[in-house]
Amino acid sequence: MVLKSISLPLENSPKQLVVALHGWGANCYDLVPIASQLELSDTQFIFPEAPYPHPQVPEGKAWYDLETFDYEGLAESRTLLYNWLLALEKNTGISLKHTYLIGFSQGGAMSLDVGLDLPLQGICSLSGYLQRQPEKLDYQDCPILIIHGQQDPIVPIQQARNAQTLLTGLGAKVAYRELNMSHEISLEAIDLLREFIVSNSQTLSGLE
Repeated sequence: MVLKSISLPLENSPKQLVVALHGWGANCYDLVPIASQLELSDTQFIFPEAPYPHPQVPEGKAWYDLETFDYEGLAESRTLLYNWLLALEKNTGISLKHTYLIGFSQGGAMSLDVGLDLPLQGICSLSGYLQRQPEKLDYQDCPILIIHGQQDPIVPIQQARNAQTLLTGLGAKVAYRELNMSHEISLEAIDLLREFIVSNSQTLSGLE
């Protein structure tokens, strides 16, 4: 399998990357609007597309099959995304330590699942969840942002709370926010995500 993606052009050379993973039943175009909403002029946005067709949505894609007991396809997608992220520096000239991995819903779950094993600049799960329970973190310094809607009918808020508790217990730097929203990316969530990226980017620049 090959991971398809789209990348938005920039007039100037980017200083960092934001990789955005769509949710179950969407595709690589679904999160494109957040690039303009975040207003990060020095940032390259890349939107990968999940490798599997969605069972009900004609143009939709899936990172794995949510309707199977063992999440069929998850292991393959995890490996595919992991290797694709490792190749980003060669393809873009920007290292993983200048790369943010964010995702919505199933994409948020993938961002945590794969991102925890990489030396990223930051990870953000929007309305996501933990697919596995890691016993240790190799990159405890990687900041993590978890944003979830208090009225989310798709992914219960308790899954976000559980993720915060587990990751914090392992020593992760977790910023956790519950918002008055459903299963969505609200403008308030966009503002929090922008603040997270800007703040951590400035911190990293100060250390270099």
